[in-house]
Amino acid sequence: MPDARPDRFGSGTTAPARRAAARAGGAGVTAVVFEAYARLARRVLAGPARLGRTRLVAVDGPSGAGKSVFAARLADALAALSGGERPPVVHTDDLLDGWDDQLTFWPRLEESVLAPLRAGRPGAYHRYSWVRRSFLPRPVPVPVAPVLVVEGVSAARAAARPDLTLAVFVTAPASLRLTRAVGRDGPGILPELRRWHVGERAHFLADDTAARADLVVDGAPTLPHDAARYYVRRAGAAARAASKGSGGAIR
Repeated sequence: MPDARPDRFGSGTTAPARRAAARAGGAGVTAVVFEAYARLARRVLAGPARLGRTRLVAVDGPSGAGKSVFAARLADALAALSGGERPPVVHTDDLLDGWDDQLTFWPRLEESVLAPLRAGRPGAYHRYSWVRRSFLPRPVPVPVAPVLVVEGVSAARAAARPDLTLAVFVTAPASLRLTRAVGRDGPGILPELRRWHVGERAHFLADDTAARADLVVDGAPTLPHDAARYYVRRAGAAARAASKGSGGAIR
């Protein structure tokens, strides 16, 4: 079974793609490694629970890199190993009090979610409505579960590291990230988005997030593969480039 061992190249990868990946890795430019979400899910479940009885997985990276997709696919893989019980996924965008709360939301996450789970109690938070520009009154419950996935910019920050079982940093080319964000939310967000990009770049450099992550993921792989089952781990020169920040400035 391909998921039962380390996956250098996924079963959905074509022979030309395998040859191209091997050439890239052999040239010392970038080692392209396809790995199964199922294998990563097993790694998480086998890891230590550091947030009370919960294994905390942080999926970090710049805006538009593909964090939400990665988090959803990992949650699906974890559910498949747990009899269909999907782990809770908290998106940090739901905790922000608007654009200006890019990094200062953390006490809200700590008090409403992390601290209760650390004590073995369920948490709950109020989701921010970007349309109403206010928090919704109905709380979103976060049960005590074997795994909690927190996804969003700064999710793997230094303050979270003592509680983390796994830190993931997802990256992608700056131009593509900008295109994705504008395509999702419209061109009207550009002024705030540009300011956001400045803030996230400064944070990642100061926090050294990518270099301290357990896994750096390519959020925009070009080689063909079964994206629902496999992700692309960045290594070599690509991972070193990601560790310098968000992978390039967006202007």
